[in-house]
Amino acid sequence: MFNQDTCCTVAPYFEVPVENLRAFKALGQQFATKARSESGCMYYTFSFSGTTAHCREGYITAEAILAHLENVSELLEKALKISKIIRLEIHAPAAELEKLKNPLASLNPHFFALEEGIRRSGI
Repeated sequence: MFNQDTCCTVAPYFEVPVENLRAFKALGQQFATKARSESGCMYYTFSFSGTTAHCREGYITAEAILAHLENVSELLEKALKISKIIRLEIHAPAAELEKLKNPLASLNPHFFALEEGIRRSGI
C-alpha cells in the first residue's frame, strides 16, 4: 500500500575541521538522543564523507521541525562553534514550506516543494 509522501525533510551539510571531527560525532550522538524524544520526528541520523557531515532527518510537519530546532538549540550552538553549515535543504509540501520560510530565514536554506510522490506504508 502506498500513501502520498508528505514527509518534511531537513538536510544540513556541515564542514567539520579534521581536528573537530571526534567532538562533532559525539555531538551527533547527543542530537540523535534528543530527537528520539520528539513525537514528530520520523527519522534522524548523521552520515559522513571525510570532513563533511550530513544530518538526514524527517518530520511529520513544519511545526515538528521547529520543535526539533528548539529542542536541540544548545547542541546546535555547540556544533556551529566547531563546524559550519555549508548547505541546508528543506524538502516538504509547499504549504509546510511556507510555515518555515520566516523562522528559518537566518539559516539561508534552499527550499524544495514536494511534487506527487509515494511513500510505502508499513516500512
